Amino acid sequence: MKKIIYALTLPLVVAIGLVFTNHEFKNETSKKSILKPLTAAERKAALKIWEASPDGIMFNKWKASTEGKKVLASAAKISKSVKDSTKMEAVVTSLSLPSGSRVGFGVMVSINCDDYILSFGLENDNEFEQLHSLKVNDKIIIKSQSVSYAPKYSYPIVAGNYVERDSKIIYKSAPRKGGC
Repeated sequence: MKKIIYALTLPLVVAIGLVFTNHEFKNETSKKSILKPLTAAERKAALKIWEASPDGIMFNKWKASTEGKKVLASAAKISKSVKDSTKMEAVVTSLSLPSGSRVGFGVMVSINCDDYILSFGLENDNEFEQLHSLKVNDKIIIKSQSVSYAPKYSYPIVAGNYVERDSKIIYKSAPRKGGC
């Protein structure tokens, strides 16, 4: 009788051991799959590879064109304000974005005589309800944390994080979840 009990429990113990060792191997592989930040040399190598690609060549041609230089100069004009997240005066020039735009909800604004796309992202619920009350020639104060550009657009794209009109806040983006 004892031999039968030992014979039945031995395979059970072996099976449980295999399950636990297999579980440990899965955890180790998931820890290894976490990407480490690239070194400066790796970033430069990746950039050179991208610049040799058709997209990279097209982007560099756009940067060298007169339109690209104009967009880059406009972005450079406000880069200090964006970096410091200081308030900038803007005038709403259009309530619609250029045709084919894929930046979500936004308006066209003029900051220091240059035109920009003021983008707020995809519209969810009534998050931008007060922004819909904006009219052409409204003077607003904005804050942004980023300015970007792309060959598809003739204007730099300013991410709208804060909008004030007549000393009243009409939009303030929610802080990121899980971030600093």
